[in-house]
Amino acid sequence: MSSHNNSPLKILFAASEAQPFIKTGGLADVAGSLPVALSHFGHDVRLVLPAYPRAVERAIPLKEVASLRLTGALHPVRILEGKLGTNVTTYLVDAPDFFNRPGNPYVDASGHDWGDNPERFTLFCRAIVSIALNHAGLHWQPDIVHCNDWQTGLVPPLLAMEWNRPATVFTIHNLAYQGMYPRAVFDRLHLPAAFWSYQGLEFHDHFSFIKGGIAFSDWVTTVSPTYAEEILTPEFGYGLEGLLHHRADRLSGVLNGIDYEVWDPAADPALAQHFDYKTFNLKKINKLHLQRELGLPENENAFLFGHIGRLVEQKGVDLILDILPDLLEQEAVQLVMLGSGHVSLENRLRDTAEMHPDKVAVYIGYDESLAHRIEAACDCFIMPSRFEPCGLNQLYSLRYGSVPVVKRTGGLADTVIDATAKNLLDGVATGFSFDEPSAAALWECLERVFQLRSRPAVWWEKLATTGMKQDFSWDSSAKHYLDIYQEAMNNPAVNPLKQH
Repeated sequence: MSSHNNSPLKILFAASEAQPFIKTGGLADVAGSLPVALSHFGHDVRLVLPAYPRAVERAIPLKEVASLRLTGALHPVRILEGKLGTNVTTYLVDAPDFFNRPGNPYVDASGHDWGDNPERFTLFCRAIVSIALNHAGLHWQPDIVHCNDWQTGLVPPLLAMEWNRPATVFTIHNLAYQGMYPRAVFDRLHLPAAFWSYQGLEFHDHFSFIKGGIAFSDWVTTVSPTYAEEILTPEFGYGLEGLLHHRADRLSGVLNGIDYEVWDPAADPALAQHFDYKTFNLKKINKLHLQRELGLPENENAFLFGHIGRLVEQKGVDLILDILPDLLEQEAVQLVMLGSGHVSLENRLRDTAEMHPDKVAVYIGYDESLAHRIEAACDCFIMPSRFEPCGLNQLYSLRYGSVPVVKRTGGLADTVIDATAKNLLDGVATGFSFDEPSAAALWECLERVFQLRSRPAVWWEKLATTGMKQDFSWDSSAKHYLDIYQEAMNNPAVNPLKQH
């Protein structure tokens, strides 16, 4: 049953970060795009975020629309209203003691978690609950509250205690981050005592924010169908696989989309040369420009590989480093890397670039418009992540005709169709994939890449342009979510504390 023609829904979308207000990772891309896509279908969507200084700055003009007295806050908490795009009302939860801090939303300048993160995000959850129950004086009550990751994990359990609550959906973006704290922290937070139980938030003598979202919401989603299966295993479930199995009948994987207005090679302001699948031959002009920008020899026939991402073990950067000696022995190969992360990986990359200035360019840090130019210039994008709940860079790569090379996991398995002989003949192949997280398996996969590259150019162009024609826009994901919202509203879950 599809719900897109029924009456408009009132949706409250809760997240700890959202583009363009504040971003540390993929959650911000989702929270900045999905509400806008949902609003395109005529729904009343409102986003709620903490009022970090950067978010406030980027959301101006703002007006105060409510002032709340919340447990855990010494002063009234103000709700400031702004806009995301043209029609998504955005609420910023303004509690200066908790959120008025410079820099990153979760960690201090030295990279350590803020010591009061449990208090900060418990307060954020209480503010969301107040809005969701129409206790905030906004004269608006959502039909559905869509929560994201552990920072909003207390919203479903707090709402489950109320008789007139909206439906709840909880999305896991990366189960590796759980919001887990000792018993003493739970005692400090003035939460209902009943929550401290095996059916509630207790998890191996600790308490877990994310468990609250998983156990109490009406529906649980994650960001790709394959990741939804992977988190049911001990390898990817981080101890929560039993609970996820228990809720498997209310667990769905919905692929993230990407914003096709921001990522559009035919109109991207960051690019030297616009192109699309019909004018694929113009792509190489972007290669020449990037080579010049990064100090590599200008050669439109060079085989240019790229990688953009956090330089951490999860992303398989070490595997790329391990195959570099073999890669650089190939004729006319170049590699461009953009990212930051573990110092040891950063240093290894810098050393490599210094030893091979004619073949390797490394940019340590992050630069959004450079990321666009790399996607537009590359022939091939290497993304050997050990796990990847959804992944966005492979979607950007497909869109920009940079053929992705990925490990078959999570969202990478769901979005890249391997260039087997049969898939190439059927015209459905969009990239290359391999299974084992090892340098040997990555290299074996790259040997297939070089093999296809040595064929007449039309083969490679067919592979790249098939990728460019795929539809990973937010609209199709938004339709999936609307169906899930309907399910959650029609079939509320039983409060796990009342089942026993």
